[in-house]
Amino acid sequence: MNYKLLTGALAFLAIGTLNAQEQEQGQDKSLYIKGNALFLPIGIINAGVEKQISPKYTIQGDVFISPWKSFAGHKLQYYSASVEGRYYFKEAFKHWYLGANLAFAAYNVQKWNYWNDRVIVRENGDTYINSNLYQKGFSIMLGLTAGYQFQLSDRWNLDIYGTVGTSQSFYKGYDKTTGKRYDQASGLNKSGEFIPYRGGVMISYKFK
Repeated sequence: MNYKLLTGALAFLAIGTLNAQEQEQGQDKSLYIKGNALFLPIGIINAGVEKQISPKYTIQGDVFISPWKSFAGHKLQYYSASVEGRYYFKEAFKHWYLGANLAFAAYNVQKWNYWNDRVIVRENGDTYINSNLYQKGFSIMLGLTAGYQFQLSDRWNLDIYGTVGTSQSFYKGYDKTTGKRYDQASGLNKSGEFIPYRGGVMISYKFK
């Protein structure tokens, strides 16, 4: 795991919390509900809420639900939830911001790099075709978000964002033709990588 990223993200959230506690208690704090316009046309739900906690800080929670047992011939069941603290350079819900994100995901998917018919031959003689292989498990992700919010009207915003960070995955790999494991691990397989793992265009409505 990238410990520098972890330390920086936790420090960001801590500073934001302390800053929020120092604000006047009677301040009006807005709440937006939002949905990701990029994924909805293909039947994937990515929705959340963003709550103002100080003049420049907000906190957001969102879920990502992809229910597809098969999408274009590939497994694509993916369920995640995340929490994110955001700092806006001007004021909450306006223009540029940075955020620290923590997410958890459970999945039964075929990774994009298995979307081909390349043949794999193991040392023991077992032969697999990439397009028959899929992964089932869970991941813990920690990353930094950058984004920009456009104010479309008094109640509507457009939020464009992306998140990159460390993903720690624990999974089992299977061959869909036999139902047996292909990854030769006795328990959970483990992998860690630095990747972009969130992003999109959120349509936001000011609930209050």
